[in-house]
This record gives sequence, C-alpha cells and structure tokens, in this order.
Amino acid sequence: MMDETRVDSYIESLGSPAPAYLEELAKSAGLAGIPIIRPPMRDFLRTVILMHGPMTILEIGCAVGFSALYMREYAPEECRITTIENYEPRIAEAKANFAKYDPDSRIRLIEGDAVEIVKDLGEAYDLIFMDGPKGQYINMYEDIKRLLPPGGVLISDNILQEGDILESRYAVTRRDRTIHSRMRDYLYKLTHDEDYSTSIVPLADGASLSVRLGT
Repeated sequence: MMDETRVDSYIESLGSPAPAYLEELAKSAGLAGIPIIRPPMRDFLRTVILMHGPMTILEIGCAVGFSALYMREYAPEECRITTIENYEPRIAEAKANFAKYDPDSRIRLIEGDAVEIVKDLGEAYDLIFMDGPKGQYINMYEDIKRLLPPGGVLISDNILQEGDILESRYAVTRRDRTIHSRMRDYLYKLTHDEDYSTSIVPLADGASLSVRLGT
C-alpha cells in the first residue's frame, strides 16, 4: 500500500515554482497563517487555465489575492478576473497586492458576502474557482451554475476537508458537522447533475473539476 504522505511530498517536489513575487507572497501568507492554494493545486490550476484559455474568471474567496494573481499569470492577456472577499483585513491586503502586481487592472475585487453577490452577477464566466467558505458552496450552487455557460469549467478546492469528508458526521467534531454535511450535499449534487461532467481529484486537500455540458 502506498504511503500517501510520501506520495504527496514527492508530487509536490516535482511542482513548478511560481514567479518570484508570488513565492514571496505565499511565504508571507504562510507566516501569517493565511491559507492559500497549496503547490499541487497551483500546478493543477495552472494546467487547466493553459488548456482552457478562459477570457473571464470568477473566484469565490480572494483572501490576500494570491490565487487571483497566480491565475492572472497564466490566463490570456485579455482575460479579466473577478474575485470576491468578505473579510476586511484581507480585503485591505488584497487591494495593496493588486495595486502593486496588477498594473493593468485585470483583476476586479468585489467586497462582501459571496452568497449575496453571486445572486446579482449577470456575466457568464469561462472558469469559476470556488475557494471561499466551504459551508457556503451548496448555497451558491444554482447561481454558480447560472453563471457558467456550456463548455465552462468549475473548480472547487478543499473538498476533502483533511479527510473528514470520508467520515460519518458523528465522527467529526460537533462544530464541524454543518460544513461536513453541506460539503457532502454539494459533492453529491455536483456529481449527479446531468448538466455537468465532474471528476474528483485527490490532490492537496482535494478538488472537483466540472465541465458544463450543452451547446
């Protein structure tokens, strides 16, 4: 049987470094305890973007702006990225990072609760990256689907919840049971929705990759 920890470490060792400024941003975020996408997820996201060439991207969960800036590096120059964040201290830091590293303003930051904001969005997005509060994924399901045209790609990060998703809800701590139940509901709905083709990818803390079907 494979040692999954060793496998993860080996895969991470093969990853490509981000541009120097993003490596510094990742380091400072780590020291501050701010979660950002893990190196294997970065490689996966980069590959999907290079394959798909999205011209519009919606990100749920900006934090300090690392992943938006990372996607900016590999998306077409004409691509525009909309990212949403609700936590004021991280909003301030994201704005500073965008002012410094997004000189042509390809990234638009919307402040507020993503569940409410996506209800009012009307633009279609070629790629949607879900990396916000995990317990809210299910509450945004229908709006996210509305915003994704046929051929569009939906990536949802951190779906395995450090392995808790495999457990019975009674095996996880009481404070985590709501998010556990909601994530299970989200994954079941996503994988059984005939409008999507979905794969679960067990890298980092798990991701789902969905393509919106139709013409």
